Amino acid sequence: MAERSTAAVDVADNSGEEPLTAKADQADQSTADGVAQKRERDTEHNEAQGSGGTEGPGNKASAPELHSGHKLARRYRLEDCVTRLDGFSSWRAVDEKLRRAVGVHVLPADHTRARAVLAAARSSALLGDPRFVQVLDAVEENDLVYVVHEWLPDATELTTLLSAGPLEPHDAYQMVSQLSSAMAAAHREGLAHLRLNPNAVLRTSTGQWRIRGLAVNAALRGIASETPQRADTEAIGALLYAALTQRWPYENDAHGLSGLPKDIGLIAPDQVRAGVHRGLSELAMRALANDGATASRHESPCTTPEELVKAISEMPRIRPPEPAFTAPPEYQRTTYQQGSYGRAPAHPGVTQPVPAPPPPLQSRTGKALKWAVSTLLIAALGLGSWQLADALMDQGSEPKSPAPSPSAVGDEKPAAPKKLTVQGAVEYYPDGSPQDADGVANTYDEDSTSYWRTKSYFEGPELAPFKQGVGIMYDLGADEDVSSASISLRHTGDHTTLTMYAADALSSSAPLESMKKIVTAEASGPVAKLQAKKPVKTRYVLIWLTAAPYAEGDQFSGSGYKQAITDVSFLGTST
Repeated sequence: MAERSTAAVDVADNSGEEPLTAKADQADQSTADGVAQKRERDTEHNEAQGSGGTEGPGNKASAPELHSGHKLARRYRLEDCVTRLDGFSSWRAVDEKLRRAVGVHVLPADHTRARAVLAAARSSALLGDPRFVQVLDAVEENDLVYVVHEWLPDATELTTLLSAGPLEPHDAYQMVSQLSSAMAAAHREGLAHLRLNPNAVLRTSTGQWRIRGLAVNAALRGIASETPQRADTEAIGALLYAALTQRWPYENDAHGLSGLPKDIGLIAPDQVRAGVHRGLSELAMRALANDGATASRHESPCTTPEELVKAISEMPRIRPPEPAFTAPPEYQRTTYQQGSYGRAPAHPGVTQPVPAPPPPLQSRTGKALKWAVSTLLIAALGLGSWQLADALMDQGSEPKSPAPSPSAVGDEKPAAPKKLTVQGAVEYYPDGSPQDADGVANTYDEDSTSYWRTKSYFEGPELAPFKQGVGIMYDLGADEDVSSASISLRHTGDHTTLTMYAADALSSSAPLESMKKIVTAEASGPVAKLQAKKPVKTRYVLIWLTAAPYAEGDQFSGSGYKQAITDVSFLGTST
């Protein structure tokens, strides 16, 4: 599932430098990943590692002198420098306008790669595919060029995952399947990665695999290739090889992984490590041996991501492992279940004497019971006598008005619902990828022509697994008894699924599990009604969309599965 885009910009331009072939890029890998890693930190917070360009020292512009606390565009506050290399630097920063963490690459505007970096970043941003870490901004300002991208605090690098051991077959299958389809979509738009390695691959907490640095990482280092599809396909094969064996499929060590023994060549993963899935082993070899060599079992090599996607589709699907079943403890019969609780176990062949019960009401408890019954009888006789005397005295007096029946006492009209006023709202995007954060106010401005919109997705109506959902969190100003909501939708069709949650705070990233689910509803028309079974007291309400209908393209996005909210209103009960 991906947002549609018609962008097709070639970002392999290397500012006049000689293009590097795929083999040259691999040859440079040994120095880039074996030496340059010592002078930079390759973590999930850093897209860049190594070098790989062909510039000489005299052609590099000096890195801008920046420091923690420096602001770009009066908005992005730099926090921590994670890379300073080849005339550019990469930072963890804070977007003070939207109050979220972001990553920023900064280089001088007169840097020989500045034009290529801007072109690559803008082309990557136009793609809008959620399988890639999104570029949020690309600006030239005050003699600086900077690229702002998403920051995924809940994601883990493949490098970190492999440090604990090889991946399970199902995880490796999901990884190669998602990476191949994502890169196939990028190449259809004219975009290549050219630095696809374990540091550029992330797995989110929901199990989705995402790629960072599309086009931008290569542009930062001046890397190009005459055969970009073949280079990216071989890189995916190397990632699958590493995931299956915990070894790098070349002689040199790289990315925290040991290389293959020298002078034995490229051997299949199932020959490196026992128990490797045979189908995945053959797939890795078909992607790695993509220069015309004979792959495993004489299958044709895969030279493009599209061919790799086709090869994966022809494989039997690898199912996730069955959950481990813990056997319950062995059943043990207790003396209570045997009907002899509190008694000593009987010896075989011996008859146990049964104690005779005491005479009725002769025990201490029986005597107390007799006194209690006697007292109740005396009280009842006295009460009856008093009521009889009262009735005789009231004879001849005027009749009293009848007391209201119990049904009449409780027959009150239900409280009329009241309209709740929205005091503020923020877009909710726990995965770090907003849809239309600046358009949230359009949903409660009482203007039906303005709206908040989602992006457009290739597959639907369900947004999962590539997008768990999109939504807006509203602030009602004070705790209210929320009973229902009316959501006006821009797009109709099959179908929109909405869920209303009660939240503890106005947050764009609070875990969904921390909120209380109120009601879920589906709508195919222009209005969705969410009616709670009983009112829920809360100040903050989340409207969460997990499915959207198909709609034609407009001025904002292409055709696909998408939705837009024009107006939202909440009703509560009067107190």
